[in-house]
Amino acid sequence: MQKLQRGMESILKKELNTSTLKATGRAGGGCISEGQSYDTDSGRVFVKVNHKSEARKMFDGEKASLEAILQTNTIKAPKPVRVIDLSPGGGAVFVMEHLDMRSINRHSAMLGEQLADLHLHNQSLKEKLDKGEQTVGKGSGQSEVQYVDKFGFHTATCCGYIPQVNDWQSDWVSFYTQQRLQHQLNMVEKDYGDREARELWAKLQLKIPDLFRDVEIVPALLHGDLWGGNVAENEAGPLVFDPASYYGHSEFELAIAGMFGGFGESFYSAYHKKIPKAPGFEKRLKLYQLFHYLNHWNHFGTGYRGSSLNIMRNLVK
Repeated sequence: MQKLQRGMESILKKELNTSTLKATGRAGGGCISEGQSYDTDSGRVFVKVNHKSEARKMFDGEKASLEAILQTNTIKAPKPVRVIDLSPGGGAVFVMEHLDMRSINRHSAMLGEQLADLHLHNQSLKEKLDKGEQTVGKGSGQSEVQYVDKFGFHTATCCGYIPQVNDWQSDWVSFYTQQRLQHQLNMVEKDYGDREARELWAKLQLKIPDLFRDVEIVPALLHGDLWGGNVAENEAGPLVFDPASYYGHSEFELAIAGMFGGFGESFYSAYHKKIPKAPGFEKRLKLYQLFHYLNHWNHFGTGYRGSSLNIMRNLVK
């Protein structure tokens, strides 16, 4: 392990063009990647490491997600620096700005407000466009964010380490059914051949369009994996990190937020003040949680089978 660490640190020194590289503070990380802060010649950075063969794809998606979130100027997130390949055998590191963080507490309501601003950002571009205040396509030297009229993202992003299918589609219900739920259920089928999952899915697919009657959905830039472990705060306000972004339905964001706790009442009331619940919200939330339970089943095994099938049973009633 130490040899591996030394190898990685020499690659970092070279790629970051720094003579100083000193590990600092405590190492962090979740169940997917490890993380460590380093002091360099040009300041402190946070480095995520993953040795899986698809690490590069995962980190490229995370970097693109952070860039998209930061371009909206709505919510704080670490600035990405670069993704570096570790070795020919796979594995990569993702270098980003180091931010001091603590658990979300004081800034819970501000997190709700700023998340709503993130979700409304694309819609506000549409309104400007409709008024003729904004042009479609970038002029020379403009880095202005353009209105996006479809669902998807310009690159693959990973929720955990499983890549999401982000091909652009103009219809949200088709996008979510095929590129989120069907994609996860195909993996369940391949690994477990679960007959009950297959039968419930055949019934559920027919019911999904009814859950979206009379709901207008403007594509919203999503964080994509907003559970309590991916939000924090510092003195200035809330922070989000580890995104798996794409343009989707804003309600999707609240699904995983509600599954594992960590978000107080002030967060939800501030959010819904800006984006009120549309009719049928609770049922759609269950449909959106289904994606996350299936994704957990595919990551961590059959411990999540019961929750996945339960949601499907309730939705086909």
